[in-house]
Amino acid sequence: MKSGWLQPPGKIAGTIYIHNRLLFPISWLDKQEFCEYQIYLENIAGIRIEPTQQMVEGKREHENLYEEFKKEAVPSTIGEMLLQSKQASILSRELSVRDTGHGIYGLIDEVLLTPDAFIVIDDKPGTRTFLSHINQVFGYCLAFKYAVATSDNRPVIAALRERGTSNIFWNMPFDVQAEEHICTVIKRIHSLLKGEDEFTASDNPNKCRACRFRMKCNRSCV
Repeated sequence: MKSGWLQPPGKIAGTIYIHNRLLFPISWLDKQEFCEYQIYLENIAGIRIEPTQQMVEGKREHENLYEEFKKEAVPSTIGEMLLQSKQASILSRELSVRDTGHGIYGLIDEVLLTPDAFIVIDDKPGTRTFLSHINQVFGYCLAFKYAVATSDNRPVIAALRERGTSNIFWNMPFDVQAEEHICTVIKRIHSLLKGEDEFTASDNPNKCRACRFRMKCNRSCV
């Protein structure tokens, strides 16, 4: 949708500006694949819906894990972690990344830095692998690669883990093909935020039934 914005570009909820570059949350890569019209409804039209129980539980789980992590964590800079991880594995949680080149930012659930690779982990409820989840973790990998490890040639591996467990149920090298794929999705979202393209809604009834915006959506297919 190009017209009818309640907030002009540059005032879109959730976005930030760094060096005159608009950055959107990496979590939107998940939303865009599920139904990009959600981004319009929540962040441009300004429709407010209470978070689902799953969202509340997920936030609580993240906070609990981070509090446990902080009890034994040793404060370090990114540079120190990259250097130290060449000799021994280092774990980081809630790692903030901002990639001005691609216009994305976010918090990575967990990164395991080893002498051989960087494993970027995103926690998800359940063990089903959805393209929307893959897109989100690819976004974290891209931001980590370009905002944190630009001078390090260790490979980056994307991983999805069952929330609240140690079960990595999906992983894949973040290779050239994966990077090209997620860059295309990122460009799509930027074009939507600029008003150059129209937001489309999912025509999948199952997605519409599960969507928390269903009762407020003028494009619901159920």
